[in-house]
Amino acid sequence: MIIYRELAKNECERIKETNPARFIKRAWRSVNGTKQWIDLNWSDEEYPSGYEEHLAALEATFTGGGFALGAFDDDQLVGFISVNREEFGNKYKHVLLDQLFVDNQYQNKGIGKKLFHLATKKAKAWHVDKFYICAGSSEDTLAFYRALGCTEAVEVNQKLYEEDINDMQLEFDLRT
Repeated sequence: MIIYRELAKNECERIKETNPARFIKRAWRSVNGTKQWIDLNWSDEEYPSGYEEHLAALEATFTGGGFALGAFDDDQLVGFISVNREEFGNKYKHVLLDQLFVDNQYQNKGIGKKLFHLATKKAKAWHVDKFYICAGSSEDTLAFYRALGCTEAVEVNQKLYEEDINDMQLEFDLRT
């Protein structure tokens, strides 16, 4: 049985317990100025930017007043989500859904969806309008976020966009 609970700052290193390996068949990319699906057929055994960068980002989430939730099978962390507290945006108040990972062996079991919904409940207490999400451009990742009701961001955060131009800038309306 999967148990969901808040992570404490002193538990950040537990993300090592989660296997981030994934296979990316197709990704949404710009080719000659036109967005289209391209075949990647690429396997990655690590976090996209490496464990240390994801650990530092999670620690920064806590330092900045954000939160993280974890999914546990027995005592093993098998998934987590983190949301940063800093608000941004002109028309809408956004907060960054910074990380969402589910262990390779636990994907497609509703864990990511449950973590997402628990995070929306907690973020609504901040009285912000939307989650902002820099989603990886893999077909599976985008299908996951779209199934949750995420849409292309109306207001693009240029700084976040420039960090990885292949990421899709998405949002989720927390006001509903």
